[in-house]
Amino acid sequence: MWLTGFGAPRLNTMYIDKPMSGHTLMQAIARVNRVFKDKKGGLIVDYIGLANDLRKALAEYTENNRKLTLIPQEVAVQRMKAHYEVIVDMFHGFDYKRFFTAESKAKIAVMIDAMDHILKLEKGKERYLKEVSNLLFAFGVAVPDPQALAIRDDVGFFQAVKAAIIKNTDTKAIQAQDMDTAIKQIISDAIVSDRVIDVFAAAGLKKPDVSILSDEFLENVREMPQKNLAFETLKKLLNDEIKFRQKKNLIQARSFEELLDKAIKAYTNKSIETAQVIEQLIELAQKMREEQNRGVQLNLSEEEVAFYDALADNESAKQVLGDKTLKLMAHELVDMIRKNVSVDWTLRDSVQAKLRVMVRHLLKKYGYPPDKQEKATFTVLEQAKLLCKDWAEDTQLNIA
Repeated sequence: MWLTGFGAPRLNTMYIDKPMSGHTLMQAIARVNRVFKDKKGGLIVDYIGLANDLRKALAEYTENNRKLTLIPQEVAVQRMKAHYEVIVDMFHGFDYKRFFTAESKAKIAVMIDAMDHILKLEKGKERYLKEVSNLLFAFGVAVPDPQALAIRDDVGFFQAVKAAIIKNTDTKAIQAQDMDTAIKQIISDAIVSDRVIDVFAAAGLKKPDVSILSDEFLENVREMPQKNLAFETLKKLLNDEIKFRQKKNLIQARSFEELLDKAIKAYTNKSIETAQVIEQLIELAQKMREEQNRGVQLNLSEEEVAFYDALADNESAKQVLGDKTLKLMAHELVDMIRKNVSVDWTLRDSVQAKLRVMVRHLLKKYGYPPDKQEKATFTVLEQAKLLCKDWAEDTQLNIA
């Protein structure tokens, strides 16, 4: 591409040494305005000499959008207005328009309060994300209709709040149905929509290592005035931590997941208030943190703790065998599975069958309750699958 772009202070310029038009021009503009390290989003290039080409390119772009979607512009405008009104109604009682006249630091506070306002509504998060996605789609097709351009500032704000909600509260990798980059450019004068608000930084909190969740951080979350946002953010952190532990310790992750689900359901069913569920999640975070020290207390490695938990998942087996025997079994399991692991063992029935026999033999050897052995064998092998990938890679490296 015949394009050079750079972002110098006060001079964010795009130089073109060959005429561009249509989609190629829009792509070039989008690339110069993209975000990367040490370069803020939403930088507007100087379109000197390109004004007419830019308007033509945008017109071509939106016309192509309409052809692809088969939605007439007038229909898109009506749909855009309908979704816009729904979102405005969702902000009833909250003056989001003060965002546009606020100073820079105050703008972030408005964004955070806006997120909290949406999250406190009945199914507010789900409804808001859906309505904004629909609005953005209709807006993209409706441009450059004057009615679309008239609400572009509001659309930019709604999109920025949506992006912030997803970043700070979503527990799934949702791919937002946002506007295309070229359409985002339309609203960038009003909202730097690519600079997603980070709740921790905005609230003056040091973003935690989720595997630690210090008392200081949890206390700061407890004191946040935006309780609904605090709940959603803490829920996301705990979910992220559980997902991390699912790769290491099957039983531990399952136990924490059940406790988190129980608290969330109680809150969803209105059995407890927001402040109460935050307290429950803080207690859960503290339990997760304490769990990290259990290996030291048991004198077991991280892998041995995982197999210890798999064996102790049955309460009667734990009572019959006792802590000392379970630790011996966990140690032997780790040694046994390490020696028999291979890169593709999860795909090879022969290797799995061999390990299954060895696990059953070990359970019998130590007097594991006969009626619990089948389930224990399955659980141990499931736990082994979580750890075998790293072990197999280590084995390859050692061989190499």
